[in-house]
Amino acid sequence: MTTIGFIYPDHAAEDDYPLAEQLLGGADGDISLPVAHIYGTDLHAVPELLDLGSETRLAEGARLLAKHQPEAVVWACTSGSFVYGWDGARNQADQLAKAAGVPASSTSFAFVHAAKALGVQRVAVAASYPDDVARLFVDFLAAGGVEVLSMSSADIDTAAEVGQLAPEAVVDLAVSHDHPDADAVLVPDTAMRTLGEITAIEEKLGKPVLTANQVTVWEGLRLTGTNRLVRSLGALFRTKG
Repeated sequence: MTTIGFIYPDHAAEDDYPLAEQLLGGADGDISLPVAHIYGTDLHAVPELLDLGSETRLAEGARLLAKHQPEAVVWACTSGSFVYGWDGARNQADQLAKAAGVPASSTSFAFVHAAKALGVQRVAVAASYPDDVARLFVDFLAAGGVEVLSMSSADIDTAAEVGQLAPEAVVDLAVSHDHPDADAVLVPDTAMRTLGEITAIEEKLGKPVLTANQVTVWEGLRLTGTNRLVRSLGALFRTKG
C-alpha cells in the first residue's frame, strides 16, 4: 500500500481526493490518499493566505496525518503556497517535510513539475482568485520557468464559493480562458472540483489541462516514485515518469 497524505484547507472540494484514490487504486486498492483538514479563513486575500500556510498550521496538518503513516505529504493549497513566493514556498515545503518526517511539497510546485513532465512551456491561466492573488501565481510560474501568455481572474473571494461552482461552470472557466498559443491551460484552485471534468475540458481544448487537485495527487505519486496511467485524469496521467 502506498499512502500519500494531503493537508487541505477548510472544506470545499476535498472529495476530489477519494475520487482520485478510487481511480488510481482500481481493483487492487493499493493507493491510499488520506486528507487532513486545517482551518483558517477561506478568504482569497494575501494576509489570510499567509496565515493559512504558516509553519504552525502545516505542522498541525502533519500531526493529524501521522496516524496514517504517509510516505509523502503535500500541502494541497495553491494560493497558500505561491503567496510566499518561490523561495518562501520552498522553505514552507522543507519545514513541512521536517514536521512530517517524509518528503513534502505543495500544489504550487506540483504545477511547475507537472508542466515540465508534459514539456509545457507556455500556458494560459484560468484562475478563480481575485486579480492580485492570481498575479502572484503568474509570478510563481515564471520563477519556475513557465511562461504565462494570458491570465484571467474570476474574482471569487472565498474557497467556499469556488467549491459551489457547477461542473459546467468549471468546464467553461477553463475552456473560455484558453490562449491559442498556450501549450496547456492551468486551473489553480484546489477549492474547485475538477477531477470529474478533466476529460471534457481536454476534449474541448484539444490540449492538456492541469488542475490543482489533479497535479497535487500527481505530485504525491511523484514524491513516492509511484506511476499510474489513468486515462480519465487527463494527459498528465497518460505520461510516464
